[in-house]
Amino acid sequence: MAADKPAAPADRRASALARLAEERIDHRFKALPPDADGLTVGELAAERRNLFTGGFTTPVLALSAERLEHNLALMEEYATRHSLAFAPHGKTSMAPQLFERQLAHGAWGITLAVPHQVRVAREFGVARIFLANELVDAAALRRLSSELDSDPDFRFICYVDSVRGVELMDAALRSAGARRAVDVVVELAAGDGARTGARTEADCAAVADAVASAGTLRLVGVAGYEGEVPDATPERVHAWLRRLIALAAEFDAAGRFKADAVPGTGLDEIVVSAGGSAWFDAVADEFAAIPQLSLPVLKLLRSGAYVSHDDGHYKHLTPFNRVPEEGALHPAFRLWAQVVSRPTAEQAFVNAGKRDAAYDLDLPAAQVVRRADGTEVAADGVTVTGLSDQHGWLRTASGAELEVGDWVGLGLSHPCTSFDKWKLIPLVEADGTVTDYIRTYF
Repeated sequence: MAADKPAAPADRRASALARLAEERIDHRFKALPPDADGLTVGELAAERRNLFTGGFTTPVLALSAERLEHNLALMEEYATRHSLAFAPHGKTSMAPQLFERQLAHGAWGITLAVPHQVRVAREFGVARIFLANELVDAAALRRLSSELDSDPDFRFICYVDSVRGVELMDAALRSAGARRAVDVVVELAAGDGARTGARTEADCAAVADAVASAGTLRLVGVAGYEGEVPDATPERVHAWLRRLIALAAEFDAAGRFKADAVPGTGLDEIVVSAGGSAWFDAVADEFAAIPQLSLPVLKLLRSGAYVSHDDGHYKHLTPFNRVPEEGALHPAFRLWAQVVSRPTAEQAFVNAGKRDAAYDLDLPAAQVVRRADGTEVAADGVTVTGLSDQHGWLRTASGAELEVGDWVGLGLSHPCTSFDKWKLIPLVEADGTVTDYIRTYF
């Protein structure tokens, strides 16, 4: 009997996502209605409960359905307009349902940062993964080799930035009996004192030479992260991006991307990749000027925070502030907490703290107060001054109307450290109807 053919990537993703709806609601998922215990996620979603009247407990993080869709569509349009392939960084959400929606909105694939994240994405059928990091862990490389050998449609690319790293990769893959070469891009550091990456063009060339000598690797391009440019200014970011492009051209002129560099693994494109969430306009501008090379160029943008955006760090950093004619991202998160103590006229406490809200870049911002009767008013005169593990400290100015029992809607800063505090996040329409629950895997 012939072996069954592997499921197509879209079918595999659909099957894995369907299984999410079968997960049972229980104590693992905070803020969900206590009377929902025992229901499946799909059953609870089908009830379309209201976030404010449907039994949800505080604190509860809500993701706006309308704003999420707006952000997905906007970045799809932006990438298309600028002729960029888009591999949004999945470390932001680690939510396969959002990966699927990003792919449905034209994403080339998903960017990730560490082997665990790759395993999650593969479990949910993601067929193209860009690992924006070095990978030298032998156990992870064995698993990667197995995935590549068993699935001819799986495309994987990762950074290399040292000869030693190349040697470790080659040894691990040889030990695993790898049949497919692993695609790698040489990472150019953003500058002295920056994060990872080879510091000079000469260092990059040495790494590329090591890749050429390793029969288990294939050099497919160059990459880096402009967000690490020291004391970043538009001029410095643009200058570094031009260095990255020049490196690709130099490698190409030297024949480093020739199709027979690894026997039997012909190359059909050269990858040039950059792009966080603060400078993607600079990436778009400079990548538009990439010269003609010997092969087509995959201009790969990797911004990730856009999916939920925020009310703090990225609200101020987003390139759309510099190019408002191209649109605007909308903050899609709101954390609802309840006033549990009002000891003085100048102070109040809500029941959300560091376990619930991002605080590594900015404190949450009080935006709206919801009364017991359902009316909402602006949180004028209410300021978050600090967070304990399970409490938010509020300062209330004279005249601020705030009572024990009120719900306070908080805007958050930094999507990456907002998603990771919640395993199941209600997706909420503007009228409060919860239509789905977003599962995260951190």
